[in-house]
Amino acid sequence: MTEYEAVIGLETHIQLNTTTKIFCSCKADSWFDPPNTNVCPVCTGLPGVLPVLNEKVVEKGALLAHAMHAELRPVSFFDRKNYFYPDLPKGYQISQYDMALAHGGYLDVPMPQGYTRRVGIWKLHLEEDAGKTRNERNQRLIDFNRCGVPLVEMVTGPDLRSADEAAQYLIRLRQLLRWLGVSEADMEKAHLRCDANVSIRPKGADYLNPKTEIKNVNSIDAVRNAINSEVERQIREVEAGRRVEAWTLDWDEDTGVLRKMRSKETEADYRYFREPDLLPVYLTDEWKAAILADFPELPLERRARFIEQYGLPEYDAEILTAERKLSDYYENAVKAYGGDPKKVSNWLMNDVLRMINERGLAPDQMKLSPAFLAEILKLVDAGTINNSTGKALLVKVEESGQSPAAIVQAEGLAKVSDDAAIRAACQEVLAENPKEVESFRGGKETLMGWFVGQVMRKMRGKADAALAKKILEELLG
Repeated sequence: MTEYEAVIGLETHIQLNTTTKIFCSCKADSWFDPPNTNVCPVCTGLPGVLPVLNEKVVEKGALLAHAMHAELRPVSFFDRKNYFYPDLPKGYQISQYDMALAHGGYLDVPMPQGYTRRVGIWKLHLEEDAGKTRNERNQRLIDFNRCGVPLVEMVTGPDLRSADEAAQYLIRLRQLLRWLGVSEADMEKAHLRCDANVSIRPKGADYLNPKTEIKNVNSIDAVRNAINSEVERQIREVEAGRRVEAWTLDWDEDTGVLRKMRSKETEADYRYFREPDLLPVYLTDEWKAAILADFPELPLERRARFIEQYGLPEYDAEILTAERKLSDYYENAVKAYGGDPKKVSNWLMNDVLRMINERGLAPDQMKLSPAFLAEILKLVDAGTINNSTGKALLVKVEESGQSPAAIVQAEGLAKVSDDAAIRAACQEVLAENPKEVESFRGGKETLMGWFVGQVMRKMRGKADAALAKKILEELLG
């Protein structure tokens, strides 16, 4: 490995989250549906039927292309890509070839080691998906539900240099797809699929060697493992004096083994020609402006702004911009609070995010709105409630939907700062725990925290903890 470097490009197929398929009105996302139940004459390729383009596919594809810094073409075409697989009933796939929706583009991918890798985009086009096949009891079964599901295919340049870099690219791409709302990007449900083109060369070389293509990789960990396995295999081949052949390989996730499927096709094998049943796509200036009218601030841009504007550590900014809805929740809470943005970050990451995950909710589905979180923080700052009551109040607000102030008043949760009441509780705690008192006076001063906790428990968490500690110190001498 010290003498060679990997040269990696990724081909990603992104299922767009439209309601219907790309060329017909069948339901698009049929992951949980029985086989062959979301099909019609169009997606099963029956003679005499005509495709009709779903405009939402163009709009979501244009959003993604813009986010990838690609140039949108005012006129694009669909083409026929011919190949004969059993799960492709027409015998060809409607795709885009030389005049696709967009061209060029890149994605800057920050790496954990501190550098950024710019990954160029060679191809970005729309196409329909094929069906699925599986072998069962010596039979090959075909499900056409996925035929016609809308895809964006993106092909990167050979810009990645390790399996870890490839994994980071997919992590950032998945984040971007969800941020834009164009795909669920769930690899387990095949919303995001990846093939990896892998070759090696001596370190310092600038030429490309024959590449292999790894198919059927259905998770980011699998991409990392498959690429590492193939790089090691190619090094063994070269070291043994053999030539690396341009094969298409199948990755077996269960065994962690690569197997040869077939020799790799070339573009000539597909015999592309213009799709005669579809008109050109005219992306007018007005349509493009409407699509991009509400184009959001992208995750890496927002991450940098959170660090600059709110003074957040990189760790906090990374977590808070992982998803757009969480990022919006944080920023709305900061605006409603008006205090220290880091305090909002701490409460959100340590307590609110745990509630979100435990309940399986999106941030915008929480009854604990950003305004309610800000209200709780203000109550703590004002000394109306203490920290522990504030944490409990988060749950009470989420369960009831009532405002924090209303719950504090109804349940009498306001912090007790009455010296006499706290002093009485402190005296009771010391009287009930003579052994601990003796140990403390014998030098075990760490018991002070335990004594304060007992007072807080006795007063149902409402005591002023600082005042309780002061009185305990006085009583203990």
